[in-house]
Amino acid sequence: MSNNNIVLIDRHPGRSAQTIGIARELDTDPALIHEPSVGVVGTKGDSQCYLGVTTKVNAIHTQLKSRIGFKDGQLKLRLIQPEYTIATSDGIRNGTLEMRYSLIGREVTNDALCEHLAASGLAGVIAVVACDKPPVGTLAAILEHNEPAIIMSDGAIRPGKSPNSDEPLDIVSAYQVAGHPDPDHQFDIAFHACPGIGSCGGMFTYNTMQTFIGVVGMQPLHMVAAASDDERRTNTFPAELVGYLEDMMAKGLRPRDIVQRDSIRNAVIVAMAIGGSTNVVLHAPEIARAAGYVDFWKEIMTPEEFNYLSQHVVPVITDARPYGHYSMIDIDQIGGVPVIVNELLDAGLLNGAMMTCTGETLAEQVARLGSPRADGTVVYSVETPYKPTGGLRILGGNLSPDFSAILKLAGVEGGLENNVFRGTARVFERESSLLEALDTNPDRFQNNDIVIVRYEGPGGAPGMPEMLDSTSRITTLCRERDIVVALMTDGRFSGGSVGLVIGHVGPEAALGGPIAFIEDGDEIIADLNANEVNCTALNDPKILAKRKAAWEKAVADNDGSHPNCGIADTRLLQRARHSAVPATRGGGLHPNREVWVRNARDVSVSGFVPENRFRP
Repeated sequence: MSNNNIVLIDRHPGRSAQTIGIARELDTDPALIHEPSVGVVGTKGDSQCYLGVTTKVNAIHTQLKSRIGFKDGQLKLRLIQPEYTIATSDGIRNGTLEMRYSLIGREVTNDALCEHLAASGLAGVIAVVACDKPPVGTLAAILEHNEPAIIMSDGAIRPGKSPNSDEPLDIVSAYQVAGHPDPDHQFDIAFHACPGIGSCGGMFTYNTMQTFIGVVGMQPLHMVAAASDDERRTNTFPAELVGYLEDMMAKGLRPRDIVQRDSIRNAVIVAMAIGGSTNVVLHAPEIARAAGYVDFWKEIMTPEEFNYLSQHVVPVITDARPYGHYSMIDIDQIGGVPVIVNELLDAGLLNGAMMTCTGETLAEQVARLGSPRADGTVVYSVETPYKPTGGLRILGGNLSPDFSAILKLAGVEGGLENNVFRGTARVFERESSLLEALDTNPDRFQNNDIVIVRYEGPGGAPGMPEMLDSTSRITTLCRERDIVVALMTDGRFSGGSVGLVIGHVGPEAALGGPIAFIEDGDEIIADLNANEVNCTALNDPKILAKRKAAWEKAVADNDGSHPNCGIADTRLLQRARHSAVPATRGGGLHPNREVWVRNARDVSVSGFVPENRFRP
C-alpha cells in the first residue's frame, strides 16, 4: 500500500471503506475519495415526461467521469453515483384526487434533493429536470445548498398529429375533446396527442419554468427549447455542462451569486412576454425564498408593478400554445429562447448585466450564441408584438384581499367588454362536483356564468390542485355554444388552461377567505381597469356578517375545519393541511417562517427598471 493510501485511511477507516468501494465500482481513483465531490441528479416518474431523463443523466455522468483524475487538465474531484428524486405527472392526474400531490411534489423534490446535496456534501452538481414541479423543487434545493450547480431541461415532447388532418396535437387537445359525442374521435385524439418522450410541448408550466430557469441564469439558454429526443442533449450538451460546472467551481460562482433580485425580475418579465403559466406566480416566490428573499411581493416586485409592467410595458411576443399555434419545438427551430431574450434585451426590458451559469452575463451569453432576430411568425418583436399587453394580471378586490388572484390574460378568448366581466356565480364545493355537472348536465351552464370552485387551496384541498380538466371542458363548451363561462377558484390552473379563468384567490375558503361567502346567483365583477375581482353582495356589511357567521358555525360544528375541506388521509396531506403557506408565498410547505428570516439577504428595492416603450 502506498503512503498516499495510508494517509487516506489511517484515521478514519470506517468512513473510508464505502467511499473506496464506490470508487472501485465507478472505476475512479480511490486516492480522490477525500476530494470535493461532484455528481448528477435527475427526476424519475411514471409518465413519458421522465422517460428521457436517465439517458441524459448517464451521458453527463460519463462526461464527468472522463474528466476526473490526476492527469494534467483533469478535475481532481470525487465522483459519486447519480441520484434521482421521485415525481408525478400532472397530465395523468388532472381531475382526480391524486392531483393534490402535484404541487406538494415540488416540496418533496426539494426535501429529497436537499438531503442528497447536504448529506453527500456535494461541491458541484448538474441536474436534469422534467415535468412541472420537480424543476422548481430542484432549483430551490440548489439555492439552499448554494454550491456550484447547473440545470438542464430534459426537453419537450414533439407535437402529435391528428389522424384526420395535419393539425398538431398535444395533451391539451386531448383534454378539450372530453365532451365530444364520438368516443372513437376521443380515442383518436388521445392516441395521437403525446407520441415519443418529453414534457409538455406548449408554453404550459413546464416550458414557462424552463424558460424562467434559463433567464434567471441557472440553465444555458440554448439548452432550454431542444426536444427531449434531440441528439444534442446526449452528444454535445453534456460536455458543455461539465465545462460550465468546472468553470463555476474554479471561480467560486454559486447559485445565489446568479439568482439575484434583478435576475428574478428578468425571468418574471420574460414569463409575461411568452404568455406563460399562472403557476409562475407560485414558483417565483418559492425560488426567491430559497435565494434568501423573505417576501417576493415586496423585495422583488410589488403586485402594482407586476400589473403596470403587464399592462403598459411588456407585450406577448410568442404565438404559442395554448393561446396560440406553436410549440416549444417550433420556437427551437427558429433559434430558441435566446431569440426571445434577445428581443427583450434590445427593447430595454431586461437587465443584461446579470451573471449566468455559463460564466457570462445574460447579454454576453446571448451575444455569444449569435441569436437570430424574431421571425415574425413564431416569435415577434417588441415593436410589433403578438399581443400588445403581457400575459398575466394580478387582481385584488373584496374577493382577493391578499391581492393574490391571477388571470392569464393571454388565454382569455372572450367576455372582457371594455376590460370588465360581469357574471352570475355558480358555486361548486370542490372540483369533483364541477366535473360531475359538466359530465351529466353541461347545458346548465349559461352565458356569463362564473363558476366558483372552492376549498381547493393549499390547505383546503389540501395541495392546491390544478384544473386542466375542468377548464378544458368549459373552453370547449364555450367555443361550441359561442358563450362565455368564467371560472374562479382558490386552487390553481395548468399552464395549458385557457379562457377567462382566475386562480389563487386568497385567502382561500378553508381559511375563511371571502370566496367562502359567495352564494349562487351573486353578481361577480372582474374589472381589469381597476385590477379587481368583486362580489357585489359582499359590499353589504350585513350580508357579509351573516354569511361569515354561518361559515364560522360550520367550522365550529366540525371540530375546527370546514366540512367542505378535502380529506387529508396521508401523512403528506396532513403536512400540507397544517403547514401550507398562502399562494402569495408560493403555496409550499413551510411551517417555520423563521427559516426564511434566518436565510434572508440584505436587500434594497432599488435596481434595474425596464424601459416603458410607451413613454413619450
